[in-house]
Amino acid sequence: LAIGLNIKDLEVLNCEYGKNTIKFLRLHKEGKKQFVKEVEVCAHLRLTSPQEYLEGNNCLVIPTDTIKNIVLVLAKKNGIPSLEQFAIDICNHFMTTFCQVGYVKAYVQEVPWQRLHEDGVPHIHSFICVPDGIRFCEAEQCRNGPLLVFAGIKDLKLMKTTQSGFEGFYKNEHTTLPERHDRILCGELFCKWSYGECKDFDFNCIWKKIRECILEAFAGPPDCGEYSPSYQKTVNCIQMHVLSRVQVIEVVLNNTFYNVVDMKNLGLTNDKEVSKCFKHNLTALFRNTQP
Repeated sequence: LAIGLNIKDLEVLNCEYGKNTIKFLRLHKEGKKQFVKEVEVCAHLRLTSPQEYLEGNNCLVIPTDTIKNIVLVLAKKNGIPSLEQFAIDICNHFMTTFCQVGYVKAYVQEVPWQRLHEDGVPHIHSFICVPDGIRFCEAEQCRNGPLLVFAGIKDLKLMKTTQSGFEGFYKNEHTTLPERHDRILCGELFCKWSYGECKDFDFNCIWKKIRECILEAFAGPPDCGEYSPSYQKTVNCIQMHVLSRVQVIEVVLNNTFYNVVDMKNLGLTNDKEVSKCFKHNLTALFRNTQP
C-alpha cells in the first residue's frame, strides 16, 4: 500500500473470482441413439466477506478447482436439458450449498454440433460441427435477490446479395463514399436478450424461435426479400421482431462491407460479381416498455 494509506480507508467495490473455460462433453444415450452437448462454462463467485483480499484469510474461499469439479458433477447428475437450465442449476447449487456465497454468475456456451444425416436418415451416433451461430447464456443471482437469466447467439454470419442500399446520408468535404441503392449486406451477428427473473420457460423452444425471428428479419420473404436502407435499420428490424418475445435485447452487427471492384481499366464490366471487403460494427440496445 502507498505510504499513509490504510486498508480501512478503502471500499471494496468488487472482489469476484472463479473458474473460466471449463470445457467438457456430455454424452446421453437413449437405446442405440446417442446425444451430445459440448459446452464451455465460466462460473464466478463473490463471497459475503472480502477477508481473503483484506486480511489474507482464506477460510471462506471455495477453490476454483472445487468450482470446476462441482460443474462437472452437476453435468453428470442433472444432464444439460438446456444451457439456461444448466446455468440455473449451477447458481442454485452454490447459493443453497455455501452460506458464504453472496453472488454467483454462470456463463455457458455450446459447440454447434448437429446430428449427421446420410441420404436424409439421421445417424445414431455421428455428428458434424456446423458454424451457423454459437448459442450461449448467463445466469446470475445475489443472495436474497432474484435469479436473472440471459441468452443469446453469437458468431452468426449472414449475407444477402441485393435488396440493400445506403443513400441520403450526411455529406461534407471529407465524404468520398458514394451512395448505393443496390449493395451486398453482410455481417456477423451478436444478439443477447434477457428473460428477466427466472420462470418456467421452455428455453430450447424460445431460443429456436428467436433465431428464426432474427433470420426472418434479416432476409425478408424468401421469394422477394425486403429492402434494407442501412445496417442500422436491419438491426432495428431484428430487435423489433425479437422484442415481441423478450423484454430486453442487445444486437451487435459486425459489418462486412463489400466494395465492388472497378474493372473499367481492365476492359471489363463488373456487375457486383467481384468485390473487396472491409469491416466495421454497430451496436444497439432496446427495451420493451410495455408490460
